[in-house]
Amino acid sequence: MNSKINSSKAPEPVGLYPHARRVGDLLFLSGVGPRERGTKIIPGVTQDDEGKVISYDIEAQCHSVFRNIKYIFEDAGSSWDKIIDVTVFLTNMKDDFATYNRIYAEYFKDNQPCRTTVEINCLPTPIGIELKVIATV
Repeated sequence: MNSKINSSKAPEPVGLYPHARRVGDLLFLSGVGPRERGTKIIPGVTQDDEGKVISYDIEAQCHSVFRNIKYIFEDAGSSWDKIIDVTVFLTNMKDDFATYNRIYAEYFKDNQPCRTTVEINCLPTPIGIELKVIATV
């Protein structure tokens, strides 16, 4: 089985790609950020009239990313406990890692997948975190 999955609850992709792709018993999620579906709202981000980020709350963004991942899992027939690998992209490792790591530990206290966290200089939208996830179905 090789099928594309698009969630009816997760934010729309910002490019030409599905939310996830199932190959056999594996589910590969595209990068998932904290945006909300049907809006340009990014939880925890305040922007000026020109779209420049004035302030952001990484905690709010983390919770929103994890919620969006759960939405994709609901539509893909998987679940949080089936996550096997997580790649995390942060735009500000120095300021945000401790908060992100604390929240991550809350969500993954029972299931502890492999994890890689990298700092990057930006993401396609004005967000501070994005996750790439692999799970089983």
